[in-house]
Formats: sequence, C-alpha cells, structure tokens
Amino acid sequence: MSLTILNAADVLAQLGSYDTIIDARSESEFELDHLPGAVNWPTLNDEERVLIGTMYVQVNQFEAKKRGAAMAARNIANHIERHVISKPKDWKPLTYCWRGGKRSGSLSLILDQIGFRVTLVAGGYKAFRAAMLLDIPLRVERLQFQVICGTTGSGKTRLLQELASAGAQVLDLEALASHRSSVLGAIPGRPQPSQKHFDSLVWDALRQFDPQRVVYVESESKKVGNVAIPTALVERMRASPCLDLTLPMDERVGLLMEDYDFFVQDTAHFCDRLDVLTEMRGKAVVNGWKEQVIAGQVRGVVHELLTQHYDPVYLQSMRRNFVQYGQARAISPDDRSVPAMRRLALQILN
Repeated sequence: MSLTILNAADVLAQLGSYDTIIDARSESEFELDHLPGAVNWPTLNDEERVLIGTMYVQVNQFEAKKRGAAMAARNIANHIERHVISKPKDWKPLTYCWRGGKRSGSLSLILDQIGFRVTLVAGGYKAFRAAMLLDIPLRVERLQFQVICGTTGSGKTRLLQELASAGAQVLDLEALASHRSSVLGAIPGRPQPSQKHFDSLVWDALRQFDPQRVVYVESESKKVGNVAIPTALVERMRASPCLDLTLPMDERVGLLMEDYDFFVQDTAHFCDRLDVLTEMRGKAVVNGWKEQVIAGQVRGVVHELLTQHYDPVYLQSMRRNFVQYGQARAISPDDRSVPAMRRLALQILN
C-alpha cells in the first residue's frame, strides 16, 4: 500500500506536484470553494447527502451508513470507469473531502489498492483553508507591489492587461472577483465567487509570483463588490509605491462608454443600478440622471457621475489610505486605446 496522509501545511507547500487534485465532496460544496485546480468527483452527490442525512435522523446511523456505502461504492465505480481507467501507473492523485475523511478516504483506499500513489489531505478542505489563510500574509510580505492608481475611467484595467501581455506580474483583483469594483461595477451574467473561493483565487495567484520581481495591482478599496480582499494584502498595497494614471475627461467618458456598453444598450438596467446612489447623491439628482438616460443622454450622465460622484470619492480615499500616493509617478497614455496602453506598459517596464 502507498497511501500517504499529509497535513494541510505540507500539501499547501507542494500543491503543484500532484497530477490530479480530487474533491470528493458534493457539487454544491465544490461550487462554494475548492482547492486550486481541483476536479469534482462526488462520493455522494447533493441529493444523496440529503437522503443519507435524513436517514441518520429518522431511522438510525447504522442503516444510513449501509445505504450511504452502497451509494458511495456506485459513484466511486463510475468515477473510476470515467476518469481512472486511462491513467498510467505513475499517476499521483491528491484527494480530500470536508474534514473527517470518510468520503475521500473511501475513494483513496480503492485507488491505493489499484496501485496508485495516493495522497490524502488530513483534515480535508477545512484544514487546507485554515492553512491557506495563514499563508496569505506570509506570501504578501515577500512580494513587492506597484499600485496603479487613477480615477474611474482612466484605463487602469486596460493598462494592467497590457502589462501582463508584456510579461509583467499582474494581480488583477477585479478579474478574480468578477466585478469592476465600483457601486455600478456588477457585470451582467457573471456572478461573483463566494468569499471563500475569492480567497482561494487570490492565494493561488500570489503563490505563482516571483518575489524578486514587481507585482502590479490596481488601487482597490477593501472590497471588490461583495468580496473582501485579504487584510494583509490591502495593508501591503496601501503601503506600496504608486503610479498615477491620467486621461483627459473626454477619453475617460469614451472608455467607460466602451467598457460599460451593457448600460448603453440596456438603459432600464442602467436606471435600476443608479438607484444604489440615491442615499449618497439624493433622490432628485439620481432621478435627473435617470431621465437623461431615458432620453438617450448617457454620455452626459457618465460625465456627471465622474465629476460629481466618482472623482471626489476616489481622490479622498486615495489621499487617506495610500501613504505613497502623494509621491506617485505620473503616467499617461496617448489615448484610451489598447495600442496606447500597450506602449505605456512597455515604457513602464523599460
């Protein structure tokens, strides 16, 4: 037998050494969060878990365990038929479940008996997450960040994308969060990850960076939409050197019209989203914006949103929270276009 049981901290350190990371939990548990790169092979699916849990309460544990074992055996057999038959003898899987190890242990035992070199996470997902949360501050401390600052519409995301294309290390928190960070930043059709999954995505990105090279990141607040950035990362960003990206107002409005085209195309949705600003800007102002949107004057509303809401709030926040913002190096592309951002990215890196 070659089954290895490792504690979560050791698994954390060598996560990239496994050929397949197998999450033996149910579909809904997996969707909420999972180890980076994991695949879902439920030992019991959502419906079966409910059935067995009900049997535990209404009948007894022994009958529930028998029924659960039969279900688990069938599911594991299906996973082996579907995914394992083609694996070579030197295939090295890592398996885990929630905490107790029964679901992943059943799968691991059979894989081990076949002859594969199986590793099981002691304490399962719960132990891994605890170790991961402790590891995030350690990784953050080793990295050097350069913060891309700039008012809304100045092209921070476009610049980050071009820096990444040019080979720079980039931490795109908005991409990980599936949100554009502002109060109007929700992206239609793209739900945000759970807080737990966002934490995992951030850790996975951090662990791949070279500490000897700069990591470029956008100046974010503590939250991106509904998910919170790990505290250690927020504090490190706020203490880091800044680059101040600027664009003329007309270019900023044009960029937002392009990047938020779904608002231009769906004015009813735009009006609904504007309601979130009522408490801050007042009902009369928001209703005025909505009337302009309905009249097709979206560009004017975007201009007013920038001058009356976003710019004052952003500049106040930057001066209060980013300690090196006052010494930021000013940078500016020729215009809002991708080629212009690409040229600016190369200038920054060279």
